[in-house]
Amino acid sequence: MLRAVDLGCERGDRILFSGLNLHLHAGEVLQVHGANGCGKTTLLRALCGLTRPATGEILWQEKDIRDDESTFSDDVIHIGHHDGIKQELSALENLRFAVALSAKSPELSAEQALAHFGLTAQTHLPAYVLSAGQRRRVALARLLLNAARLWVLDEPFTALDQSSIGVMEAMLHQHASNGGCVVITSHHAIPLEPGIHRELHLTT
Repeated sequence: MLRAVDLGCERGDRILFSGLNLHLHAGEVLQVHGANGCGKTTLLRALCGLTRPATGEILWQEKDIRDDESTFSDDVIHIGHHDGIKQELSALENLRFAVALSAKSPELSAEQALAHFGLTAQTHLPAYVLSAGQRRRVALARLLLNAARLWVLDEPFTALDQSSIGVMEAMLHQHASNGGCVVITSHHAIPLEPGIHRELHLTT
């Protein structure tokens, strides 16, 4: 589903990586490893179209993602280091805002997505009073309300407690089982079968 050919990315005058080739089929989770500063976040931003690579091309369903950006944007959801939620809005309002921006109707309600992450009691609280872990769960709950086939996740387990880690692990497995695919950076060991879980190591 996703393929990168001869990909190279830079930060300022520094080459982060070059000549990178990868492919990701339906039902696979690709975990990207590497030391701090090696370009993991830049790679993920490039794969979802937020950063233009210096060299190479990125293909989704064998079409360059720049050729039909609207179609690709409907098929991808990116959750980065920052939670991407509005502090003055409640948890529920944040999710409803995300749904309003999506081109596809969700199968779950925003309330159900919050409940899935154990946030029923925090539904109407403004995000600025939530803990870091609770805000992270609000951000990740967007995955349940988006029909995107490609998840691009940068350190999604950050600030999560053990229970929420288990919820996220189950979601990754379910998404892959449903034919979706995931690119993820994490220092967390993800308990997925070898046929689903693949790894990519970036070096500086």
